[in-house]
Amino acid sequence: MYVRGIAASEMWVQLRPMRSTPLSQTLNVFRSKRPLSASTNQWIGLQQWREAPLNHDRTWGPKGPEPPLTPATSPLNQHCNGFQRTPSSLSEWGTLVLSTSDPITKARLSHHAYTLWRENDLCLGVWEPPDRPARPPKPHLEALGTGFFSDFAHVADDESRHYLWCSERLAELGFSYGDMPAHNLLWRECEKTSGCVAARLAVIPLVQEARGLDAGPRLVKKLVGFGDNRTSSIVAKIAEEEVQHVSVGVFWFVSVCAKMGCTPDVIFKDLLKEYNVELKGPFNHAARDEAGIPRDWYDESYTTKDRNGLSEVHERLACIISMEKQNSALGDYVH
Repeated sequence: MYVRGIAASEMWVQLRPMRSTPLSQTLNVFRSKRPLSASTNQWIGLQQWREAPLNHDRTWGPKGPEPPLTPATSPLNQHCNGFQRTPSSLSEWGTLVLSTSDPITKARLSHHAYTLWRENDLCLGVWEPPDRPARPPKPHLEALGTGFFSDFAHVADDESRHYLWCSERLAELGFSYGDMPAHNLLWRECEKTSGCVAARLAVIPLVQEARGLDAGPRLVKKLVGFGDNRTSSIVAKIAEEEVQHVSVGVFWFVSVCAKMGCTPDVIFKDLLKEYNVELKGPFNHAARDEAGIPRDWYDESYTTKDRNGLSEVHERLACIISMEKQNSALGDYVH
């Protein structure tokens, strides 16, 4: 909850305003807006929360929240982090919040800025925020743990072995890497998803590598038809090991979704839309089922009745993730 609160104080400045608007006009806009959709249930107290007086209960006393015993001084007197003057806009204050590493000062700056905003002493303004928020030395932000990096280092090791097999076979056929044209799709997708681990897992293991599950067997058949059994054996082995790679992607995608509090199938589809990633068939359902990709994630024709056959697999996967979390917590306690 503490880390989440600090993140919330940083998040609002990321929205880039288009113009300066007085608070009174902003509240009038909120009052006049009708719900965008009848299917959404708006919290009944939202407008009351927007119009509530400033809350200065910054400490927790014997009976609950209460204001500090001594009046708060301007946080700028304690820490202005390179700012040579008092910020004059909400966006500039937000940049100062993001540029401040001490979490207590960050919280005080956030409240001071919002107080000025509510008192109509600030315009909205436009200010360039830092690429990343300033952080204190602790805590160490390692949301995924060493298991994540160990798994994908293993995947990289497998892929390096696959390359050596292919390179050796190309040399036997009188060619070398680079002699034939290739595409840069995989790396382009990596660049597109570099800022979001959930998107990277959805797009690379669950889409790009999963295409290898679909195309591998078809390529094997073609090679056998050409009489090239040696190459077909190499491709067949690579396709077999891609099941493991996709399975690793499914495991960590589900785990990341659990940390985010998201439903995996919904976020998977949303991410593909957001990053403009197309799912192309025909699909090798048997290999995808073995890897653990739910069929309704990628096949719109898949029905609820068909889905029941995989429900036990995904329940076991969720159970394994839960057990690993419990074991990790127990290990932290013991050490």
